Amino acid sequence: MAMPANEIEALIKAGLPDAQVTIEDLAGDGDHYAAKVVSEAFRGKSRVQQHQLVYAALRGRMGGELHALALQTSAPD
Repeated sequence: MAMPANEIEALIKAGLPDAQVTIEDLAGDGDHYAAKVVSEAFRGKSRVQQHQLVYAALRGRMGGELHALALQTSAPD
């Protein structure tokens, strides 16, 4: 089952309210996305911890409704 990009963005922003989120559908199939997420919540955290915050915001949809998500995360400059 495909997941629309706007739903991914909404879930991430719900979990990380200050996040700037850019979503790209990599294959045009609604299953393979790339996301760039910038949030102050990432400051001082490792890349793994940053990704864990994004996965938590997605509330268990990774691997189910959302098949693949290439993440690029950072704190604001």
